[in-house]
Amino acid sequence: MNAITGIRMKRPAHPGGFVKHEIIDPLGLSVTRAAEVLGVTRATLSTLLNERAHLSPDMAIRIEKAFGVSMETLMRMQNTYDIAQARGRAGEIDVAPFDAGAEPQTPGA
Repeated sequence: MNAITGIRMKRPAHPGGFVKHEIIDPLGLSVTRAAEVLGVTRATLSTLLNERAHLSPDMAIRIEKAFGVSMETLMRMQNTYDIAQARGRAGEIDVAPFDAGAEPQTPGA
């Protein structure tokens, strides 16, 4: 195992799930009320909380301003989640290592 693959988490948390379980639920907020606080639509917040949408930098700032969780922490969570998802699909990506001495290949040839 190399250093890059040895460090990653098995299943990092999606920031939407974190926000739901660590902020919204403990404060007793409905999705509608939390969306009002954040200045977004209920549908927008719901898709994030249910882990069907990525956390945008804009939303991270809104959460930071409203609830005090730093934007940087939230964006690192999103990045870590995205990396884990991509690593999980790495086997589906068919790319050979670059060989500077090899002849160029035409795609589909």
